[in-house]
Formats: sequence, structure tokens, C-alpha cells
Amino acid sequence: LSAFRSAGQRCSALRVLFVQDDIADKVIAMLAGATRELCLGDPAVLETDVGPVIDGDAKAMLDGHAERMNHVGKLLCQAELPKDMDGGYFFAPRAYEIEDLSVLEREVFGPILHVIRFEADALDAVLDAINATGYGLTLGIHSRIDSVHGHVCGSVHAGNAYVNRNMIGAVVGVQP
Repeated sequence: LSAFRSAGQRCSALRVLFVQDDIADKVIAMLAGATRELCLGDPAVLETDVGPVIDGDAKAMLDGHAERMNHVGKLLCQAELPKDMDGGYFFAPRAYEIEDLSVLEREVFGPILHVIRFEADALDAVLDAINATGYGLTLGIHSRIDSVHGHVCGSVHAGNAYVNRNMIGAVVGVQP
């Protein structure tokens, strides 16, 4: 939901998923299964999970980024675009595995998720890489270990940090 709801065009949308190498294959398999189940279409229809992107320029940017990712990353999964998609600028949500954050040249607004594996003992290097981007509106962390939540939230330069929940749709200052 954090990556693909609202066609990934929210300022708080998940753009990069760092996943610990120990569990990466399992998480990627679940991500692929969930992505295959997404329903693309008219956002006025209740069954729709992902609508079109905002305009032709946004679609062209996403098409160009996907083409680049096909060369520098590994396509992990992609939702299927229905055949009868008349009108609108529809872009199939997808996820790519990339080697590290430096592969991304800029922030990408749309339903493209970038997955990066990391070793358990490299969490501080991940936080340093995130802080070095100059971006930092929203961060999400999923962990059952309270000390990890505290360390990540205290180390990363983000305006909002969500722990064990979706990164979009929260009422800031009201919901924990």
C-alpha cells in the first residue's frame, strides 16, 4: 500500500525498500504475490487499487525510468495492465532490485518500488546512505525490536517516521 496506493504519487509514498538479506527472498516473494493481485483501473470503482498517474509527462518519466531500471536493476514483479485501459495514463506498478541507493538519480513519483538488500550488521551504513540523499519526508520501519525503532528514528533525518504501519494515510500528530 505504501508504494502503490495513489499510484505511488503521494509525497509519503514508499520509493525504496531496504530489506535485511536474511529475509529478503521471503519478503520479495510476498511482494510479488501482492503486486500480482493489484487491480488497476478507474479510481471511482471500488475494486480499483491503483488508478492512472497524473498526466502524460508523469507517464513518460515513469516509462523512461522503468527502461533504465531494466538495464541497471532486476525486475522483481509487475502488476498486469488490463487490456481495456482506455483513457488515463496507466502505468503498471512494479518493483526492481537494485544494488544500492546511488543507482537512483532522483526521486521517482509513481508506482515503482526499488528494493535494496542489506546485511544485518550494516544498518548504520543504510541510515547514512538514506541521510546522504537529501530527501527525508517520510520513513517507515518494521521491526519487533524496540531498540532498533529508537536507533533508526533517532538517526535518520526524516520529517515523519512510522513504526510497524503503512506510511501513507496517517493523520500526522494524531496517529502514532
